[in-house]
Amino acid sequence: MSSTKKLPLFTLGVEEEYQIIDPETRDLRSHMSKIVEGGKIHLREQVKAEMHQAVVEVGTNICKNIGEARKEVGFLRGQVAQLASRQNLLVGAAGTHPFSKWQDQEITDDERYHHIVNELRDIARSNLIFGLHVHVGIEDRNTALQLMNQACYFLPHIFALSTNSPFWEGRNTGFKAFRAKVFAKFPRTGLPEYFDSVQSYDNYLETLVKTNCIDNPKKIWWDLRMHPFFSTIEFRICDVCLTLDETICITALIQAVVAKLYKLHVKNTSFNIYRIALIRENKFRAARNGLEGKMIDFGRKVEVPTHELIVELLEFIDDVVDELGSREEVEYVHTILKNGTGADQQLEVFEKTQDLKAVVDLITSKFQQGI
Repeated sequence: MSSTKKLPLFTLGVEEEYQIIDPETRDLRSHMSKIVEGGKIHLREQVKAEMHQAVVEVGTNICKNIGEARKEVGFLRGQVAQLASRQNLLVGAAGTHPFSKWQDQEITDDERYHHIVNELRDIARSNLIFGLHVHVGIEDRNTALQLMNQACYFLPHIFALSTNSPFWEGRNTGFKAFRAKVFAKFPRTGLPEYFDSVQSYDNYLETLVKTNCIDNPKKIWWDLRMHPFFSTIEFRICDVCLTLDETICITALIQAVVAKLYKLHVKNTSFNIYRIALIRENKFRAARNGLEGKMIDFGRKVEVPTHELIVELLEFIDDVVDELGSREEVEYVHTILKNGTGADQQLEVFEKTQDLKAVVDLITSKFQQGI
């Protein structure tokens, strides 16, 4: 870096949601909390039940850099696979299951989930989806809000690289990331609106709590949010990735975008803030086409092949990745561009076999790859 001023640490936290799968039927299978209970012995709060019993959520400790994040996510994937194997079950990572029906899935017996189901009914019951959430540590809330406003522009680019949910209830949806469409039924989801100050953001939250729209600020489920309890901004737009390498690449990319925007912010040369209504157009294109097709460069007001925009994004963050120690992880983007996303790989297997069970076999076989 040309400046002698060092970047802050930009600590990381990674959460992934996994599918628990029956090796015979390849369908989702309730783990009856045995995996979560077994995990608590070694992993304590790092492994959690989710609303549906066939879902297990894991979360890393706070990681100082991308190397630590890789070790943690790799360890958690390995541990969950081991716990599942003791129950004669498999684990996979994809944004949706290729053919499982939500109507057949049991809800975890927990007061929090009963409350959500009571409030949202079939919207909650049908929310059988699996995401990747990445937290980036930022101590100052004013700075965090400014970076959140600016980072929205890059959400569709990052999302396109993570697309991994082309199938839903046995159908090829025609989307590379149908998970986003399932989740869109929830209130307070999608791209966050622009806030000009922390005070206006807090007023918004306070109004929702006071008027019984929500009982706590965690029920803001946007694609990107300032976390209500941690000093982080949390990127929630991505499908969970097939492999560890993809997860770490996306995590490194997110961290680098935040670091670059921060670097501009402290020099008073902040990145342009575009209308959320415009960014929503790119999000739709990313969900529909993944890395294929075009997205919009709003600065130039032209359509550009998505591949080109992602290469431009790599150039934009190039001056921060060495200080973050994440060049190798960020450059894995080129491998994703070459080999396709999880969605592309799922669709390729289905095209060859016309068999959704073979697609599930791909998902489970990739789960521990690279650990």
